[in-house]
Amino acid sequence: MSASIRARKPIGVFDSGLGGLSIIREVRKILPRESIAYFGDLAHLPYGIKSTEQIRQFSLQNADFLVRLGVKLLVVACNSSSSAAFKWLQRRVPVPVVDVIQPVVREAAKVTRTGRIAVIGTSATIESGAYPRALLELNRRFQITVQPCPLFVPLVEEGWRHDRIAESVVKKYLIPVKNKRPDVLILGCTHYPLLKPMIRKVLGPGIRLLDAVKPATEEIKSTLIRLGLQTGQRGDGKMHIYLSDRPRNFIRVGEQFLGEKLTHVHQVHLS
Repeated sequence: MSASIRARKPIGVFDSGLGGLSIIREVRKILPRESIAYFGDLAHLPYGIKSTEQIRQFSLQNADFLVRLGVKLLVVACNSSSSAAFKWLQRRVPVPVVDVIQPVVREAAKVTRTGRIAVIGTSATIESGAYPRALLELNRRFQITVQPCPLFVPLVEEGWRHDRIAESVVKKYLIPVKNKRPDVLILGCTHYPLLKPMIRKVLGPGIRLLDAVKPATEEIKSTLIRLGLQTGQRGDGKMHIYLSDRPRNFIRVGEQFLGEKLTHVHQVHLS
């Protein structure tokens, strides 16, 4: 297949639910001509409480589905999958793979002033140790605080982001983190950016919040440029959403992530 034909193919993105749409929103702003195929594995949501073996199995099924669609680049937009399966997937799929952990870790290392960095994420992401390992590879002197926040994903998926329940849960998880006095907090899950207003309310203005959205998008862009895979098509790229279970409230909450209407939504069954 010629490079020009490959370049016209879509970018493939998968997540366990709708969190990865936050990255797609940025991709569509920065790379508007690129087409996107998104897979949300609603049938197995949430990944954050699953074992490494299960996460790898689901991640490979998702990747295989997108590869069969003919994507030119695979984006693992799920932190649980990135921590458990990123390097594992790189050895098993025939297209380049981008994750969401390495880009935001590099950004955190660049902007911290004190070297005190906190990371929140799903149980699987935190238990994997992926963030501390990546941060300490950059600077052994970093002081890292980690905190699993397993109830954050259900809050976002249900659309409960601004009420007393959300505030109570955020306080329960993050007050102990605040007491460690980090100057940077990594939101280690693509669902968490929608909780930013509540997180900021609880933590106050002194802690910088970082998520993977912009760093991952820059990584996607630089990878396409480096490999000569930027599309040459004119006009806005197309977007198709594929889900492994019925949408439920995916469209309503997903449109809040994406900032636009979700139209081409398809339910598929992976064998």
